[in-house]
Amino acid sequence: MQICRSILGAALVLVTLAAVPLQAQEAPAAIYGELFQQIQTERIFPDGKTFADAEPRRDPAAIMADYRRTAPDTPVALEDFVLANFKVPGVNDRGLSTLRRHIRNLWPMLVREPDEPTPGGSLLPMTERYVVPGGRFREMYYWDSYFTMLGLAVDGQQQLIEAMLDNFTATIERFGHIPNGMRTYYLGRSQPPFFALMLDLSHDEDPVLAARRLAALRQEHAYWMAGTSCLDATGACARVVRMPDGVLLNRYWDDHPLPRDESYVEDLTTAQEDPSRAATEIYRHLRAGAESGWDYSSRWLADPQRLSTIRTTDIVPVDLNSLMLIMEEEIAGRCAAQDDQACAAAYTEMAGERRAALQRYFWMPEEDRFADWDRVSQAPTPRVSAAMLFPLFAGAATKEQAAAVAQTVTRTLLAPGGLRTTPLHTGEQWDAPNGWAPLQWIAIAGLERSGQEALACEVSRRWLDTVAGTFTETGKMLEKYNVEERTPGGGGEYPTQDGFGWTNGVTSALLERYAGNPACDMQRPAISLLYAR
Repeated sequence: MQICRSILGAALVLVTLAAVPLQAQEAPAAIYGELFQQIQTERIFPDGKTFADAEPRRDPAAIMADYRRTAPDTPVALEDFVLANFKVPGVNDRGLSTLRRHIRNLWPMLVREPDEPTPGGSLLPMTERYVVPGGRFREMYYWDSYFTMLGLAVDGQQQLIEAMLDNFTATIERFGHIPNGMRTYYLGRSQPPFFALMLDLSHDEDPVLAARRLAALRQEHAYWMAGTSCLDATGACARVVRMPDGVLLNRYWDDHPLPRDESYVEDLTTAQEDPSRAATEIYRHLRAGAESGWDYSSRWLADPQRLSTIRTTDIVPVDLNSLMLIMEEEIAGRCAAQDDQACAAAYTEMAGERRAALQRYFWMPEEDRFADWDRVSQAPTPRVSAAMLFPLFAGAATKEQAAAVAQTVTRTLLAPGGLRTTPLHTGEQWDAPNGWAPLQWIAIAGLERSGQEALACEVSRRWLDTVAGTFTETGKMLEKYNVEERTPGGGGEYPTQDGFGWTNGVTSALLERYAGNPACDMQRPAISLLYAR
């Protein structure tokens, strides 16, 4: 009986194969004839096996009919035709679903287990698991982690989010703040303060833990405002600046006027390029620029083409003060939830003063944008940058201002592959042509929050085109991208890194945010086919 069943099964297979159209059994050269010959002889793909292994996206007869009708007569037109009609291995066969799976598979590679202290080493040991950005960044970083967590939240990694929050809470309790990264040489500075927003990603409702985290958040706020006690005639101390009307705002700073340990020779060289300034002054500005996360950008330079003209601590940044507003409102809300009305009232008042100051000092109606403020010239700076979108992200812009900012962004920062960081090409990595995942997220979320959904969708589509296209070509998720050419980014003090925590996080979060949303279709052909270069 078993033999009979085997014979019957074999017969069915033969019948099935016989039913397959003869054309499907022919080689590609026979099926596609002159199209195949043109692709191979013009070497559209360097390896002749590439197209020979391609899969048609629709009926081959229909493809050939369209080929004869359109008659693509240039290499570019022929390549476009092929990519629209075939899934070509290693070129456009990695769709968005493949990208999402790739990111999920990357998370374990970026996870680190709790650390053991090493005498003489620079690592600040963490007691819980955490995610590193990747590449040369082999420790946990501050603002990177928020954007990484956005992806962890939608990729089913909630326990890892809670573990990282425990690490950050314990770090504040130990050092009074969250350093730039978890190394001893980073302790003199922090980074853009996203801890308040990280807490919103938690699902843990333990009231004891909530109280502990609130205390840590208040401690972080005290760190940023500690300069209040040492303000003098200059109007600034540490991270605090007294504005002309007396309101206290914040700037970036570092406690040590020395070359950075991790970029020691680079800082020595930069200081030597301008002998008219004290080296310690330049080191302080360089370190403050590192605290900003924008290391480095024309935002901080008197001469956009010369890093030695850096003057970060002279500038009151719009992004930092938008994040401080979020922190103060978050503290007020959490204090109210714990029935601490005095605390809630105090931080609500602080937030109100800061919100008004954002309007008074940072809004430039004649240029339809928010700007940084120069405490030396007592005026907004002339530098256009993606930082203008932070007030939208913080809910501090009016509907009219958001509409005006959207027009300015479209005119000055929107590139084929997403948002430029600034319009200036300086060779610094936080300038054109580079775009960065965290700034895309801030822009998209801010535009959407303030009623500019169409531009939010367009930035999302263009950015995902860039990330997915580069992934198709390289198999990598990168730290930064050239959004003008939709290629890997460059510039700065070190090669472009792959990994990469915040790109993974923002990409997963955007795909989740807009999946199935007819108003912002992330599955349109331009993305799902993934342009080849």
